[in-house]
Amino acid sequence: QVQLVESGGGLVQAGGSLRLSCAAPESIFNSYVMGWFRQAPGKEREFVAAGVWRDGRTYYGDSVKGRFTISRDNARSTVYLQMNSLRPEDTAVYYCAARPYGLGYTYIHEYDFWGQGTQVTVSS
Repeated sequence: QVQLVESGGGLVQAGGSLRLSCAAPESIFNSYVMGWFRQAPGKEREFVAAGVWRDGRTYYGDSVKGRFTISRDNARSTVYLQMNSLRPEDTAVYYCAARPYGLGYTYIHEYDFWGQGTQVTVSS
């Protein structure tokens, strides 16, 4: 079973920063698109960011553009989500996910593998 392991969540004040990490098996890391989603209490899971590394492209949800950055460390088979200028509405459980290359990188149902999630709480 594929394991994606997130870390780096926590409590931060509004305006602060956090960096989330997602460690993936090398076979997945090298062959799949890696993405981040989040789910706030009482809300549906939503797309945050995806790294389409073969094309050199990254995609972001509208609410995080300009504040969040997805990146990768090939040596560690790890994907990161750098989150700056955090807002209380960013509070959610953040999930790392992986899917094959194709179309529709913002669509949750296209992702095959998921991590267990890490809690991010932004206080006002």
